Amino acid sequence: MSRLVECVPNFSEGNNQEVIDAISQAVAQTPGCVLLDVDAGPSTNRTVYTFVGSPEDVVEGALNAARAAFRLIDMSKHKGEHPRMGALDVCPFIPVRGVGMAECVLCAQAFGRRLARELNVPVYLYGEAAQVASRRTLPAIRAGEYEALPEKLKQAEWAPDFGPSTFVPSWGATATGARKFLLAFNINLLSTKEQAHRIALNLREQGRGEDQPGRLKKVQGIGWYLDEKNLAQVSTNLLDFEVTGLHTVYEETCREAQELSLPVVGSQLVGLVPLKALLDTAAFYCEKENLFILEEEHRIRLVVNRLGLDSLSPFNPKERIIEYLVPESRPEQRLVDKSLQAFVREVGARSATPGGGSVAAASAAMGASLACMAGLMTYGRRQFEPLDASMRRLIPPFHAASAKLTALVDADAQAFGAYLEAMKLPRSTPEERERRAAALQQGLRQAVAVPLELAETVASLWPALQELALCVNLACRSDLQPCPCGLAGGGQGPGDRHVWCIFQRAHQPEGHQR
Repeated sequence: MSRLVECVPNFSEGNNQEVIDAISQAVAQTPGCVLLDVDAGPSTNRTVYTFVGSPEDVVEGALNAARAAFRLIDMSKHKGEHPRMGALDVCPFIPVRGVGMAECVLCAQAFGRRLARELNVPVYLYGEAAQVASRRTLPAIRAGEYEALPEKLKQAEWAPDFGPSTFVPSWGATATGARKFLLAFNINLLSTKEQAHRIALNLREQGRGEDQPGRLKKVQGIGWYLDEKNLAQVSTNLLDFEVTGLHTVYEETCREAQELSLPVVGSQLVGLVPLKALLDTAAFYCEKENLFILEEEHRIRLVVNRLGLDSLSPFNPKERIIEYLVPESRPEQRLVDKSLQAFVREVGARSATPGGGSVAAASAAMGASLACMAGLMTYGRRQFEPLDASMRRLIPPFHAASAKLTALVDADAQAFGAYLEAMKLPRSTPEERERRAAALQQGLRQAVAVPLELAETVASLWPALQELALCVNLACRSDLQPCPCGLAGGGQGPGDRHVWCIFQRAHQPEGHQR
């Protein structure tokens, strides 16, 4: 599995295209870095860059971007709606795949140390990388913004973590750290800036102060006005979307706006978004509106519609969802992306992988898909309308299991491959033998974990499969389970009637004699 870290530096320039492009090029030309998104805001006068790479590569990419900004941005002339204190205002590192938060903390420390040394500027650590409790949140570090820095830097408690305690007018100061995915989510209002800010104060966790906290945990927020769009926004940062999701922020904003008789006219996601954040929101609206939507593409479309994510500009999931932009491996390397013929040929080759685990996962995935098909051939048809409620309950587990089991096809091969690599480690010295033994144990645990997950997933489907077979469209019963008497066939033939008997016998053993 490739090791990926996401870096999302925010630079205080959102209008000068030459500067924006120069910073983009500095990132894109860094070996190992993939620039995914550049989001410039004229009113905020701020550009958010998103790129990924290995831990080592993203640190280099961030430094190259900072060097370009140091030459081109003069903070003494900066004006904008967004709070800021530096040319490179904030530079977070976020774990994406194959790395943990601890490694991202090391990225932030390495970046901050080198930035301060090379450019001789003050740098603060925040988030998971914070070394002082009072600096854990970005608003605390940025309080007073750029204008307060000359006096702030004279105070001992605000000595930077790296670099000098001196004010650099052209640069200001930079905060760098490690955190979970932060979602920059703005809700559009036809209102004044003051009204939008009033709503933000009611919602954000900080509220109006210690005596008047807001309602939403792990949410920051302010209100501002976009001159170029002629509307106001409740601008929020979701620090942990699994604590407070997009739908919660949107629905609460709508409720606040309704109390003020203000219209909400869509919303805006800045930068990239994890797939789970959108699917969680889709699940909320499916439950709220009693909707039956299975396909991931359709669920995302529902979220775009309900939140109005395309109200200011098109929202293309393929360009905005990070998992779609950074696949775990190239298509030619994934077993599930091969043709059936190529997969079968690879299973039969002189190689330990793919082996029985991958074949079992593929077979199980097809079985779950068959059950899903049988349910869908029943659901929504007039003659089976009394069964719709049952189908809405029974189909989703098979649909979800099909995707999960498909992923296990490659996961099994990768897990066993890790064990094989561990076997190749040297064992000449006691230290090498100890490392090899530890790697073998870890590889073995991974190799066992995948087929165990496969078995548990398949076992969990059996009760639903039994229930589905009792009421599914008669034409599809033979797709669920062939009768052991050997008469199973397709369509409404003898086999179908025997399938019915098999599952009947599971509930009424005396009702069927073979």
